[in-house]
Amino acid sequence: MDFNASLRRAIKTGNVILGQNNTEKTVIEGKAQMVVVAANCPAAFKAKLDGKKDLFIHTFEGSSVALGKACGKPFMVSTLAIVSPGESDILSLKRA
Repeated sequence: MDFNASLRRAIKTGNVILGQNNTEKTVIEGKAQMVVVAANCPAAFKAKLDGKKDLFIHTFEGSSVALGKACGKPFMVSTLAIVSPGESDILSLKRA
């Protein structure tokens, strides 16, 4: 599976929430099926997410700049939440 292609497909066809504040809100509401955090995401935010059981967290190997590019955005994205994958197979990471 090509993670970047799957992520772009999820953004295009599904419901993906970008940014720490919006991701945290989505997680609290119980809507997030999966959360992706950049390797350089602040440790305090990662610690908040680690306390949530039944939440699948995937750490993106690159920086927030690289994650933004992977999303097709011209800005940094330190974290994002997958609410609905659309036509993407990105949730298959949960089974890996």
